Amino acid sequence: MKQLLLPLAVLALSLSNPADARQLGSLEFEACTLAPPGSASTVEAHCTTFSVPENHAEPDARRIELALAWVPADGEGEPDPVFMLAGGPGQSAREGYPGLHAAFRDVRRKRHVLLLDQRGTGASNPLVCRDDAGKAAFTEGEDADDLEAARRFAERCRDALSKDNDLRQFGTLDAIQDLEAVRVAIGAAQVNLVGISYGTRVAQHYAKRYPAQTRAVVLDGVVPNSLYLGQEHARNLETALDLHFSRCAGDAACTDRFGSVRDLMDRVSTSLRDAPRAVRFRDPVTGEAKDETLRFGHVAAVLRMFSYSPASAALLPLALHELEQGRPELLMAQSQLLTQQLGEMINHGMQLSVMCGEDVPLLRVDEADAGTVLGTEFIAFSQAQCEVWPTKPRPADFHDPLRSEVPALLLSGEYDPVTPPRYGEAVLEGLPRARHLVLRGQGHNVLPIACTPKLVARFLDTLDPAELDAACLDKLPYTPPFVGFYGWEP
Repeated sequence: MKQLLLPLAVLALSLSNPADARQLGSLEFEACTLAPPGSASTVEAHCTTFSVPENHAEPDARRIELALAWVPADGEGEPDPVFMLAGGPGQSAREGYPGLHAAFRDVRRKRHVLLLDQRGTGASNPLVCRDDAGKAAFTEGEDADDLEAARRFAERCRDALSKDNDLRQFGTLDAIQDLEAVRVAIGAAQVNLVGISYGTRVAQHYAKRYPAQTRAVVLDGVVPNSLYLGQEHARNLETALDLHFSRCAGDAACTDRFGSVRDLMDRVSTSLRDAPRAVRFRDPVTGEAKDETLRFGHVAAVLRMFSYSPASAALLPLALHELEQGRPELLMAQSQLLTQQLGEMINHGMQLSVMCGEDVPLLRVDEADAGTVLGTEFIAFSQAQCEVWPTKPRPADFHDPLRSEVPALLLSGEYDPVTPPRYGEAVLEGLPRARHLVLRGQGHNVLPIACTPKLVARFLDTLDPAELDAACLDKLPYTPPFVGFYGWEP
C-alpha cells in the first residue's frame, strides 16, 4: 500500500464532507459499524486495513495487517485528528470506543477520531490465548497458587501463536512505529493522542520519539514511564479499597448493617483461604445452573475489578456480607461474569509480549504485599508466565520519565485502584505545559465523567490547560454504599 504525506491543503480537502468521504490521505475506507462483542453500543464509522512490517527493522520481511477506524467530525474537521489509544495492555481501540463515543462528542465537533487497533489486539493480527475449555485467557484470580499451570498455559499459547508470529515484535515501541506510519499515510502533519490507562504509556513514548508530530496529549489513568507494570498493583488496590470502605464507615446505615467492611473482608478472605466451598449458582449470561468451587481468588477478582468504578465498588459491602451469611451465589456469579468479559476483552498474548518484554523482568516480590488481596502471587504469576515467553532487549532509556514541552492534560480518579493520582503528579514533573485534574471519588478511566469531555475538547482547541475552568468538577458527589438489594437508603 502506497504511503504519501499530503500537503495540509490537500488533507483538508480530503476530509471535507465527511458523510460522503471515504479517503484520508492515501488510505481508502469503507462504511462499517463498530459493534463490540457482548455490547449493545454501536457506532457508525469508516474502516480500512493498513499493512506494516511485523519487524520494523526488516521492512521487506513478513507483514501484518492493522485495523483502523475513522469516526468523522461533525463538520469539516481540523487537520490534526485525535487518536484514542486503548488500555490493557491487550484491549482493542475499535471495540473500546463505542462505550466512550458520547465522551468524544465535543471533540468530534471539530476533529476526526481515529481508532487503530494496536498490533496484537482486536482485528490487528490478534494474539489470543485460549485454554482447553476455549476460554480466552488464563486468569490469576482462578488459580493463583498453581504457578506451574500458568507456565504451561503460556507455553501452549506461545507455541500456538509462534507458528505465524514473532512474539517479540508486539511491544509498545513497535506500536508507536505503527502509529507513525498511519500518521504519514493519512497525511496529518500532527496528531493529538488520548491515551487511556496503558494507552498513556503508548502516548508518552510516541511523544518522546516523535515530538514534532505530537500536537497534544490527554492521559487518562496515567502510567508513568518509570513504572514497572504490576509492581505496585497490590499496594494500590489496598489503598483504593480503604478509600471505598471509608464511605461505609461514614454512613450510619452501612455501618449498622455491616460494621467494618475491612474486617468483614478479612474474615471472608481467611475463611476461603482455609476452606474453599462448593457453590451452586446461575451463570450470569446463560442462566444455566452451575456447580463450582469458590476460592479466595474469585473474591480477589471481584474486589479488584469492582474497585475500578465507584458504582460497582458500592456493591462490595453487600456482596461480602452475603458471602459471610452463607449466600455466596451473588459473588460467585459476578466473578464468573468478570472472568468471561475480561477474557474476551484482553488479547492475552499481546499482553504477555508487552509485560514480559518491558516490565516483568524488573519486578521484585515485596513481602510487604503478603496478606493483601493480591498478595505476592500476582507478581509470581506474571514471572512464571514470562519465564517461557519470547522477548527482545528493551532500550536502556525505556523507563526514563517523559520530559517534553508538549501540551498535556492529565486525568486521574481519586479512588483509582491501579493508576492513583500520585502517578499523574509524577508525570506532571516532566511536562511544564501540563495540568493534572483529579476527579473526586472516581476510579479508573474518568474521561466520560461529568464535564470532563468538555474540558478535554476545550484543551484540544486552545492547547492551554492552565486556562481551563474546571470548577464544574467540584460538584462531583461521592457514591454511597449499597446497604440492600434495593440500593441506597432513602
